[in-house]
Amino acid sequence: MSVHRLTGVRMHGGELVSRGEQVEAAEREAAKRRLLEQAEAERIPVEDTTLAVPDRRWRHDG
Repeated sequence: MSVHRLTGVRMHGGELVSRGEQVEAAEREAAKRRLLEQAEAERIPVEDTTLAVPDRRWRHDG
């Protein structure tokens, strides 16, 4: 990976990547990481969930 010293444009796999695009990509990755960490922190273990119980009010035992 090389950086053009005048433009600050980085060559990555044959693609030109501007500094702004690099910053946006880093921000997206950081946001994704924060969301995953939050989801993990709020996750309820399956053992702590309740089982569904059928609602008997709707059964017609004629």
